[in-house]
Amino acid sequence: MAASLVYRRHGGSLQVDIPDFAALVEAIRIPETQWMATACPVQGLHCDAHFLALLDTDGNARVRVAELRAAVEYTARMLQSRQGVDAKSDVLELSALSAEGAPLRAAAQRVLAALQSTDPGRISLEQVRASEPVMRKAGLNGDGIVEPAFLPEPVRPLATRIMASFPEVKSRAGQPGIDLPMVQRFRVERAAFLAHQATKDAVHVWGEASLARAQRIREVKPLLDAYFLQCRLVAAQPDAAASLKLPVGRVEGVLGDPAALEKAAALLPIAGVNPAGVLTWSRLYRGPAFEVLEAFHREVVVPTLGEAETLSDAAWRKLSAQADAVLAWQAAFEANPVRGMLTELSTVAEADLDAIEAACRADLAIKEELEAITGLERLLLYQRWLLTFANNFISMPDLYTAKRHALYEQGTLILGGRKYTLSVLVRAHDEHAALCAQGTTCILYVKVTPKDGVPGYEVAVPVTRGRSTGLEVGKRGIFHDVNGQEHDAIVVQVIRQPVSLWEAMTMPFQRIGRFITSKVEALASSGDKVFDEQLEKGYTHSVQAAATPPPAAAAPAPAAAAPGGGIGGLVVAGGIAFAALGSALAFIVTQLRTLSLGDVLSAAITIAAIVMVPSGLLGWLKLRKRNLALLLEGSGWALNDRLMLTRELARLITRKPRLPQGATIDHQDRLRTSLENLRGDEEEEDTEEEIPGGVKLLVVLFVLFALLWQFREPLVRLACGREWLSSATCGALVPTAAPPAPAVPPAAP
Repeated sequence: MAASLVYRRHGGSLQVDIPDFAALVEAIRIPETQWMATACPVQGLHCDAHFLALLDTDGNARVRVAELRAAVEYTARMLQSRQGVDAKSDVLELSALSAEGAPLRAAAQRVLAALQSTDPGRISLEQVRASEPVMRKAGLNGDGIVEPAFLPEPVRPLATRIMASFPEVKSRAGQPGIDLPMVQRFRVERAAFLAHQATKDAVHVWGEASLARAQRIREVKPLLDAYFLQCRLVAAQPDAAASLKLPVGRVEGVLGDPAALEKAAALLPIAGVNPAGVLTWSRLYRGPAFEVLEAFHREVVVPTLGEAETLSDAAWRKLSAQADAVLAWQAAFEANPVRGMLTELSTVAEADLDAIEAACRADLAIKEELEAITGLERLLLYQRWLLTFANNFISMPDLYTAKRHALYEQGTLILGGRKYTLSVLVRAHDEHAALCAQGTTCILYVKVTPKDGVPGYEVAVPVTRGRSTGLEVGKRGIFHDVNGQEHDAIVVQVIRQPVSLWEAMTMPFQRIGRFITSKVEALASSGDKVFDEQLEKGYTHSVQAAATPPPAAAAPAPAAAAPGGGIGGLVVAGGIAFAALGSALAFIVTQLRTLSLGDVLSAAITIAAIVMVPSGLLGWLKLRKRNLALLLEGSGWALNDRLMLTRELARLITRKPRLPQGATIDHQDRLRTSLENLRGDEEEEDTEEEIPGGVKLLVVLFVLFALLWQFREPLVRLACGREWLSSATCGALVPTAAPPAPAVPPAAP
């Protein structure tokens, strides 16, 4: 009976619920468009590596929809009871196997027998993996390759010698052994070698010296073949004899040059050419090959042909053919792989070879059973991991639970007083960062460095709560992986986005503050530089004026102040600056006279609202669009749906742990107590109570404002009298006297 599927909403995403294997069988039939993922990399998933290798049937390091469907269908065919899959158990009840899984049952029984298990009704993944070395140790490989140690005792030496004659083959256990093809090849090569040995006496016409003489004949063969060819040429054309001699001019040209003379002599025949085709040994020229031919005549020709003074063309061709036959026989001998067993080949019993072949066939007969053991491991891995993998591929409910880690989660980051529970492996930093920069989520890229020397790796961590202002490149923390191991962590990049609505609203003020601070610092630095330059110029001008005496008869000329130079320039510049400051201050005071405190507060609130409301609206839209799918897609996942970051999920991913239950807070500052104790012991007690710096600044500003307010009119009149302010400004600031009333004429008497 088909299970009815239930779709549940997780963080705004509609996902199919897969609580058991029956639901999984139905879930793999829904369209791929309703799956959360359609492909994912095997790297970065925290589950059994061999399970992922079995799931990835095409070996491209990615798991696709078709591969997951095939795995689920295989498991459904092999099991008639799905309780083990529902429980995600790595122990298989043999009674749960279907009729199609009968070979797996036989393989399980063989494994249990090899391990001498006391429970024949169930088998675990650990037992299957432990059985491989046990069965390999017993010589059961299923590949037909048998180690000599597992052969019958009488044939072990023979098997070892046969293995030494042929290229090495290794069994699944990685040990050298012998197999059927090797034994069959030995039979063929042995028969050929014995037949070849039977022809030795017919070929070796010179007995034990045949090989050495044949090699000597091969050495001089080019010389003698060339000589007898020249004899045939002269016999056919007698005039050619003159061409086989060096011209006198050439001989004269090389006299005095031993190397050239030797090269010219090498072109001569080995002896005078005889048209009859006969070489007379006593008429050999004393050329470069003279000594070689003399030794050949003495050591080979005389023992072979007797004390003959000549060698005919026919005799040479016969001698050369006999030498070629010896050398060919020897080459075939050297090429035979069983030549090392020459002395014992004829005594090898066929029964011994049959015994070796029988052992190889017996090992090959259990091939299907051993392959079934591999299938048994596959089924156990599928039973343990398929449901978990499907709930991280077809659906992703583990992302929305606090007590379970999703397969793609790498661990928890502790940084800046907060706990970030979601982290994804980054394989290609630039590609991942480029994709996540298109989103609206604040992302930390963190380099994790294990303490045990294992190569480090990089993870991407979303920041979903708090503030992002304190998260900077180089900030350090610790990282706890999914196995509970603690590692060092350092931030290598920050993709900064507003984390909360308040941060989005106040971010413009932060930018304005940074801008003003940078400009003020730049102006202060520039002012210091200008002031130093003016002082330097004034000092230099004064020193030069003091060092140069005035001319005696020169009439006093009116002093012309150099613009921008000397102390006078500083005074002028300071006066101008003070005038500008006074003008601005007077304008501000005038405007403030017309405003009440409520007006000032209303204006401040209005300005803040004008800046914060649009920023808050844009920030709210950004916060609503935060999508965690970009983290997985940057790591190679192919997702169908967005993983929207809701408020609840944000609280789940980024947390600030509370104080332990029952803990209390002592609000007394321990530093103040320590300072008081220090003053009592080592310092004089201050008569003045220290006031915080912020309070002092506020008090100073308030007093300054109050003074300016009280003396605003005298200051304005002073500025107008010194002509620091323009006439228009003075008219606006200083109240003019009322015009005199027109005179009333006296009344008529």
